[in-house]
Amino acid sequence: MKILLVGATGGMGKTVTELCENSKDFKIVAGIGIGSGERLSYPLYQNFEDIKEKVDIILDFSHHSLIGSILNYTKEEQKPLVIATTGHTAEEIEKINKASEELPIFFTGNMSIGINILLAVVENLSKGLFDFDIEIIEKHHNLKKDSPSGTAKMLFDAANKGRGNELVEKDGREGTNLSREKSEVGVHAIRGGTIVGEHTVLFAGLDETIEITHRAQSKKVFGAGALKACSFIINQSKGLYDMKDILNF
Repeated sequence: MKILLVGATGGMGKTVTELCENSKDFKIVAGIGIGSGERLSYPLYQNFEDIKEKVDIILDFSHHSLIGSILNYTKEEQKPLVIATTGHTAEEIEKINKASEELPIFFTGNMSIGINILLAVVENLSKGLFDFDIEIIEKHHNLKKDSPSGTAKMLFDAANKGRGNELVEKDGREGTNLSREKSEVGVHAIRGGTIVGEHTVLFAGLDETIEITHRAQSKKVFGAGALKACSFIINQSKGLYDMKDILNF
C-alpha cells in the first residue's frame, strides 16, 4: 500500500515512518511536512500541488488546521483518507463529514486499540454505576497543543451515552463554592515531561471508588492502529468510519 504521510516530520510521522520501513505491506512514497527531509527515504513536500508520486491512501498525523488542504487533495485524487489528528473545530468536523459523502474517511480521536475497547467499558460502567460521580483525568507530554485531549472527550461521550446523554462536561475547576452537580463530569488535563498518553476514568460512589486507566507506553500503539485503519479503509466505499467499525462493537 502506497501512503502519503501528512505530518511526516512530526513525532508521530517519524514513528509511522519507522513502522513502515519494517513492514512488507506499507510503503510511504511521499510526505508533507516542514524541513528538508534529508534523512527520509521518501520525498518531502510542503505543498500538496507539488506531489508527483501516485498514492493509494492519505494518512494524516499533522495539525487540524491543515484539514482543508488535505480534503481538497483527497477529493482531487479520489483516494481514501485516515485522519489521526485531534483538536478539530466544529467547522472542520463539518468539512470532514461533508467530504465523507464522496469518499471513504476514517476519523477517530485515538488510534489505540486499547482505548477504543476502553470506550465500550466506560459506557457500560456509566450505565451500571448510575449513582456514581464520574471524573476524567488525562495526562500528556509538555508539547501537546490541545486540551483536553480528543480521547478525554471521547471518554466523556462514552460515559454520557451510558447515562442517556444527560451529563455535562466541565473542564477543570477553579474558585470557591464548587460543590459538584450530579450530572457534572470534571475533565482534568495534566501536561509534563514525555508522557505519551494516560487516561483515567474515576467512578466515585458512597464509600467506594472504581478507576479504569489506559497508559500508552510508546507512540507505536497509535502508529500501529493508524496502519490498521489504512488496511481497513482501503476496501471501503464512501462514508465516515472509526475504530468501532474495525473492532465490530
